Amino acid sequence: MTTGPVQAEAQEQLGRLMEVMHTLRARCPWDAGQTHESLMTYLIEETAEVVEAVEAGSDDQMAEELGDLLLQVFFHAEIAAERGAFTLADVARGISDKLIARHPYVYAGANTPGDVWESWERRKRAEKRRASAMDGIPDPLSALARANKAVTRIRSHGVDVELADEPITADAAGEALLDIVARAQAAHIDPEQALREAVRDLELRARRVEQAGAGNV
Repeated sequence: MTTGPVQAEAQEQLGRLMEVMHTLRARCPWDAGQTHESLMTYLIEETAEVVEAVEAGSDDQMAEELGDLLLQVFFHAEIAAERGAFTLADVARGISDKLIARHPYVYAGANTPGDVWESWERRKRAEKRRASAMDGIPDPLSALARANKAVTRIRSHGVDVELADEPITADAAGEALLDIVARAQAAHIDPEQALREAVRDLELRARRVEQAGAGNV
């Protein structure tokens, strides 16, 4: 594949960032003292700032914040390389291989599936050899994000659990969620914890349905 000027500049700047990161780890006391664990707060903060920039609609701010987030990727890869775990090249290779494998209709001449997202989820589950569609949902997610992930998994994997599906607008959804939070607060209920418990119950029901289905095969 021919490398154009944009790709060439990107490769040059990524290489430069790698060299900067390597130098900082060697010569800056603060950078040299960081670990995967100590960088967690910065990773979360930089991710939130990217979201803020996207919502603000500022291209300049987005470019800056994406750079800060990219630094975190390089930082973690540099630390891992120092202890012989993996390198930045391994990270890039892994995600490229994953994307190619999960898009056979782009790279292998397969037919485009009717539901691209469902195809992605099913391939992901097969690759990771997960016994349940509920496996692999990160624990640190907020209750709302976990609920969305669980519902998405249930639908994309065809788990026979009844879910509400009446159409709703984004504005109406936001207002309904805010109303529930306000009502919970008035009743001295922690809405985050209440939703987390409800999601756990949903995930348990999904697992039971999957196990029952497996037993009937």
